[in-house]
Amino acid sequence: MSDLTRIPAPDGVAPAAQYTHVVAATGRLVAVSGQLPLDEDGKLVGEGDPAAQARQVFENLRRCLAAAGATFEDVVKLTYFVTDMAHLPAVRAARAAHIPDDRLPAASAVQVAALVGPQFLMEIEALAVVAG
Repeated sequence: MSDLTRIPAPDGVAPAAQYTHVVAATGRLVAVSGQLPLDEDGKLVGEGDPAAQARQVFENLRRCLAAAGATFEDVVKLTYFVTDMAHLPAVRAARAAHIPDDRLPAASAVQVAALVGPQFLMEIEALAVVAG
């Protein structure tokens, strides 16, 4: 694991509710491309179901991180692209299964008009920093 410093509420900045404002890290950067709710065969998981899609996306993120020798503990930034902000509770629930509240990374949530296909409700990318 890398050396991480989390600053949830810098002086003069409103407290963060579901993320950490600043995460400083020293180590090797791992960038994980936006992950979609596809299983290992490339089939959609959870058509029309934000919770099922979020769970699959976080499983894909976990697998990608592991391939680079990283875990969710090493994640310093998540970016959520959702087609509807109403999907964020499902994303947060899936995230909570992998990242405890006291280790929340920096995060951004962006509502987009569309993703690469109309069946996708979300895409999530990650940045992690690992030792070495």
